[in-house]
Amino acid sequence: MTTPEPRIVNVLLVEDDPGDVLMTREAFDEYLHNRLDVVTDGAEALSYLRNEPPYADAPRPDLILLDLNLPRRDGREVLAEVKDDPALRHIPVIVLTTSQAEEDVLRSYQLHANAYVTKPVDFEGFIEAIKQIDHFFVSVVQLPTGRDGG
Repeated sequence: MTTPEPRIVNVLLVEDDPGDVLMTREAFDEYLHNRLDVVTDGAEALSYLRNEPPYADAPRPDLILLDLNLPRRDGREVLAEVKDDPALRHIPVIVLTTSQAEEDVLRSYQLHANAYVTKPVDFEGFIEAIKQIDHFFVSVVQLPTGRDGG
């Protein structure tokens, strides 16, 4: 009996900090075998998710890693719009942020975030957090395979 090939998961990282983008890319390149696309502000994230130009051919992500403190549209606005859109609301959203403020945690869950993770400040801790998120949402949890959100 052969083991099925693991499904490649499309992950969208919404992050404006170049250092955090670099560390996340390194984690994906070194340890994970999923596709990572990156946008750097909230307005760009919504354009990507709605396949608006220049993202008309962008794949629908299976998982979104979302920073809260973003330019143009902050992460809370992006989270609210994603979870309010019938075509997008099924996509798990992991808030990945430096904020440890209780009001940010509470508000994120009120907006239907699937998880809230505070970014570790050191490189090894950050890489480990990304690996654990990936392991949980790719290996443990079953993600929806339907692309219509219905």
